[in-house]
This record gives sequence, C-alpha cells and structure tokens, in this order.
Amino acid sequence: MLTKAAKTSKMIIEKVAPIFTSKGYSATSMSDITQATGLTKGAIYGNFENKEQLAIAAFQKNMNDLLKQIAKHQEKGKTPLQKLYLITDFYRHYDQFSKHLGGCPILNVGVDSNNQENHLLEHVQAVITRTQHTISKLVALAQAAGEVKKNIDGDTFSKILYTRIQGAVFMYQTMGDRNYLIEATNNIDAIITNELKS
Repeated sequence: MLTKAAKTSKMIIEKVAPIFTSKGYSATSMSDITQATGLTKGAIYGNFENKEQLAIAAFQKNMNDLLKQIAKHQEKGKTPLQKLYLITDFYRHYDQFSKHLGGCPILNVGVDSNNQENHLLEHVQAVITRTQHTISKLVALAQAAGEVKKNIDGDTFSKILYTRIQGAVFMYQTMGDRNYLIEATNNIDAIITNELKS
C-alpha cells in the first residue's frame, strides 16, 4: 500500500506528465504545475527536489505507459515475426494513444531537452537505445525460429524501423495528417515482408 506521500507524488506525476510532453520543459511553469495539481509550490517541492526531477519522473511515467501498451499489443502475436508486425500495427494507430500523453514523449521531450542544460536527454536516449535493442532481439528470435533471413543485421533494422516511425510521428504531429503514420508503417511492413522474411 502506498504511503500518503507516495500517493501525492503519484498524483502530481500523473497530472503534469501530459503538460511537460505537450509544452516542453522550459515552457512548463510552476503555475501550470500548481494549477494542474491543485497544490502549492511548497507542496510540489516537498515531493520533488526540483522541476527537473519532476520532469524526469513525468517522462518515465509516460514511457512506462507507452512501453506497456506496446507489449500488450504484441501479446496478440504468437511468433517473433508476428510481434515485429505488431510494432508497426501499434504505431499505425499511435495518434489515438498519444493524445492522452500530450503527444509523443520521445519526440517532444527529446527535441526539447536537446537544447536544455538538464538530464532529460539522457533518459530519452536510454529509452531509444533500450527500444532499439528490444527490436534487434526480436529479429534474432525470428532468425532462430527460421522466420527471418540469417544475413539480416538486427541492429541496423531496428534503427531503420525506429527512425522511420519517429519521422512519421514528427510529420503527423506537425502536419496533423495521420496518413504519415499509415504510409510509414505500411512501408516498414513491406520491408519486413520483402527483405527480412525467410
């Protein structure tokens, strides 16, 4: 059971996570945070050392939610190859999921934190590295199962997949046209079918 302090911290993170994602670190003011939570500045800093610590906790919360949803979606697949296709299938409908996050946490926080003097960027980079490693591992499992050609380099493919998806997410968020998501994920599926599949 959570303590009162832990419940308060959890509530703060849940309320401010979409704000940090949508507005960015610098543009998110203490006024935004106190208004969203209904708490005073003193109460916020009683639970978090500073704004950066809160922003990191908010990013981690959003990423945990996102990664859990991807993993849940992949449970529909029985084989490693099916799970690869389900990654693109998830992102084909990413606009529906990312709305409650305030947009894409990787893209928004990554771009915003790249120009800030804080540790947010390190957390974004760690998630990207971990995600690409997971995709690469899935390729290796598919190769072991005879579903993917042995000469495919999983690390290279994971970077291609993730780069195209994030590019599509950027274009979708910038242009407001979800066809970018559809076309990019369809293209990745074609690569899997025509170049990876045994």
